[in-house]
Amino acid sequence: MPYELFISRRYLKAKRKQMFVSVITFISVFGIFLGVAALIIVLAVMNGFEDDLRTKILGIKAHVEVTTDMTGPMKNYQQVREKITGIKGVVASTPFIYTQAMIRNGNGVTGIVIRALDTQSAFKVINLGKIREGHLNYLNKIPQEISLNYKNDGAPPEGIIIGKEMARNMGIFLYDTVTIISPVSIPTPMGMVPLMGKFVVVGIFESGFYEYDSTLAYLSLESCQKFLRAGDTVTGIDIKVDDIYKADVIARKIQSKLGFPFWTQNWMQMNKNLFSALKLEKRVMFIILSLIVLVAAFNIISALIMIVMEKNKDIAILKSMGATSLSVMKIFIYQGMIIGVIGTILGCIAGIAVALNIQQVSLFVENIFHFKFLPGDVYYLSELPSKVNYGDILIIVAGTLLICFLSTIYPSFRASQIDPAEALRYE
Repeated sequence: MPYELFISRRYLKAKRKQMFVSVITFISVFGIFLGVAALIIVLAVMNGFEDDLRTKILGIKAHVEVTTDMTGPMKNYQQVREKITGIKGVVASTPFIYTQAMIRNGNGVTGIVIRALDTQSAFKVINLGKIREGHLNYLNKIPQEISLNYKNDGAPPEGIIIGKEMARNMGIFLYDTVTIISPVSIPTPMGMVPLMGKFVVVGIFESGFYEYDSTLAYLSLESCQKFLRAGDTVTGIDIKVDDIYKADVIARKIQSKLGFPFWTQNWMQMNKNLFSALKLEKRVMFIILSLIVLVAAFNIISALIMIVMEKNKDIAILKSMGATSLSVMKIFIYQGMIIGVIGTILGCIAGIAVALNIQQVSLFVENIFHFKFLPGDVYYLSELPSKVNYGDILIIVAGTLLICFLSTIYPSFRASQIDPAEALRYE
């Protein structure tokens, strides 16, 4: 062991008259520990938010959407799908209809977004989430034993799947009948009347995304076309690609192959504002929490300056015995770095442990203080997500140790400039 490291370790063990210096050293270690742990936990939660949002958005929505550019519904969608299939990177495609409407039952009326699915191909492209009640297969045809219950009502055997929050808010249960009212009007002897149709709730889904669970409803493509009197037309085509981060490149290939009047959008364009805001927030949180480490670094400077003042005579004796200025600098650099390394290691252990068990920690805190971190009706998510990115941890560790090293330079340089003759003049 180098003698500089041995002496720096001895200086960390304070004597009774140096307890104040020892307290500052402990505060420095605790400050670095707190800063590193907070950075790891917050960045893990931010990464978890981004990853969870991406997963849920790309579950309900496709990687790429193809629509017609302001020319109305798409008529020749089967031929378009055949052209898309041959493009490299395209995994699957499915037609869809997207429209807004109102849903009514005995308990009230609310606005909804209807998305019609081709049940043969849709589930190769999108994922509705968890089907809490009912069956997806009933969208095409409701079983006879169930449809017989609605014979007296005259309700058609057409199914609809709604979100869990919509069902809860409106008091709708499985196999209840609801009325869908479309803003599209049709002429009648009584004037223009909006389209209305009765449907049976054959499924209740939960995506984990409150906005989708409270506003989205699914119909089969055939029943939606019949309801809207749209003939054999669709709004567009959803596409799944093999690499979500190359969706923009694949979308451009599709656009160039299809040409006018078709228009492609990838998931990054459709959710650009949301993910840009998340990245900005992540950077800001990193900068703010880095201030904790900077405060701890100033404590290291304070502690080292006080130790240098206390150890003037020791430094003078070392220099008289042949120690160089560089060796004296090393003593105090090692001392500051020991503080930084201890704080960083403890912070990493605590930060990773909490980040990997954030769900259990959040539930424990919620049970103690009786409040919910993420109310589902306020935030996009209902659970606190976490994803530990070890690249971020490496940057945090490297940055913290660099700050600790820089904080030792001035005190150690001052210590190396002490004149032994001047320091020992009156001894």
